[in-house]
Amino acid sequence: MRPKSITYRKGPRLLRLEFADSAAELPAELLRVYSPSAEVRGHGADERRLQTGKKHVRIASIEPVGNYGIRLQFDDGHDTGIYAWSYLRDLADNQERYWRDYLAELKAANASRLPGIPVRQFRPQPNA
Repeated sequence: MRPKSITYRKGPRLLRLEFADSAAELPAELLRVYSPSAEVRGHGADERRLQTGKKHVRIASIEPVGNYGIRLQFDDGHDTGIYAWSYLRDLADNQERYWRDYLAELKAANASRLPGIPVRQFRPQPNA
């Protein structure tokens, strides 16, 4: 189940996985919002935390973890969670469903894929 090769394409922010029987490209955003870390998944099925504002996230580094997976470090500082080969295969095989679920969760929470932009509080300037 281990991929034959793993390549990150920085421009389009895609992780390409080539398996013996197929290949897939997973967006960094999808990998980030479905991170296998406790920070994202919680410690139970009902504890998953919706990740927002991750549309432009990038993978900063990829580190092998034993013979069973990789650890991804993202440019937003997130670097916990091990992506086991079986989990990566599941994400690849079911990518459309994961995207659909993620977008539905964002809509239900009135949240966005876009990062928040801090806005300074408006203070009128006194006339001189």
